[in-house]
Amino acid sequence: MAGALVGGALLSGFINVVFDRFITTDAVNLILGKKLGPELVERLKISLLAAEALVGDAEFKQLDNPSVREWLNSLRDAVYVADDLLDAVLTKAATRKEVRSFWPISFLDRDRKIVDKMEGVVRRIEFLVKQKDLLGLEKSSYRDFLSWRIPSTSLVEGNILGREKDQQEIIKILNDNREHQLSVIPIVGIGGVGKTTLAQWLYNNEKLMEGFQVKKWVCVSEDFNVIQVTKNIIGQTAGNTEDFNSLQLELKEKLFEKKFFIVLDDVWSDDGDVWKKFRTPFQYGIKGSTILVTTRVKEVASVVQTCPPYILSELSEDCCWSVFANNVCFPESNGHPKLEEIGRKIVKKCKGLPLAAETLGSLLRTKHDVKEWEAVLHCSLLETSMVDLKSLVMQ
Repeated sequence: MAGALVGGALLSGFINVVFDRFITTDAVNLILGKKLGPELVERLKISLLAAEALVGDAEFKQLDNPSVREWLNSLRDAVYVADDLLDAVLTKAATRKEVRSFWPISFLDRDRKIVDKMEGVVRRIEFLVKQKDLLGLEKSSYRDFLSWRIPSTSLVEGNILGREKDQQEIIKILNDNREHQLSVIPIVGIGGVGKTTLAQWLYNNEKLMEGFQVKKWVCVSEDFNVIQVTKNIIGQTAGNTEDFNSLQLELKEKLFEKKFFIVLDDVWSDDGDVWKKFRTPFQYGIKGSTILVTTRVKEVASVVQTCPPYILSELSEDCCWSVFANNVCFPESNGHPKLEEIGRKIVKKCKGLPLAAETLGSLLRTKHDVKEWEAVLHCSLLETSMVDLKSLVMQ
């Protein structure tokens, strides 16, 4: 049972890992577009996102429905093949040093085979997505345990284990920029490393937030819709207008001669022109006004920053164990020596990602059987889903 549960949860995370390959660098997008064709790459993106949205619901329904379990297995196999093919494309590009050059118009036979295989994979994933009505699958509003795209709020619970130094560094950056008219501070790190949690801690620190007259938390995600983001900052007074100029004027009035602290969480767009237009009203605040941006894409930081970005690294293994132990209630309810031995092996596979340690700790909190813990440890998806994301999104 534990293996089935974690399998479904981590499949969502692995799909996100594969999808993240598309937002690495412009060079990678150039390679994939020229190698596989832009239309095929876009279809793969869309089909992956559509499938990932169904995994949460399928995870629960598979326990009583063999057809859903088979659907999950088929999806897992298709995503594995897609990942292998992407690896093949990028490896060949690195070998031929074609990252900095254009691909030949005609493909070699082996290149055509990769394209044909990817076409088959995309069709397979598209077919599986179309089976959702037949199987009664719905988009999950809950988003799976390890979904690194879950929209966040400004709320955070308790202390942040293992992040004491990072907290002090962020405080220093904030204090060092108090005399600046507007500071844009990016926190950059891979998915699941704790960027949002650190931003939440700062946002809810009453002592540090003293003097800020306007505070707002906005989850941006993949689509940086400047009209919607501006509306969210303004609040209910924005009404239903879609006129960007009117919204900017209203935002200017809201921020005029006030000290503000705005968090833009999970920003992906590195479009400099869009950012330049968006930030215009923020110039009318007073000294010490701050925009805090969390992002996993370093190009975003280079576009928005007014000071060097803060790079948030993975936790040490000891700190990662503390996060896991805290969530699994160790040793209060799970103090068996054998469980600790297995738990520490599980933590090694978390690769320093606190979200992974927290997720798996919560999953195992009510499990006291050694076999259940071993099922999680030996789950093939656990090994694959905790790959080194840094090599995918931070290169």
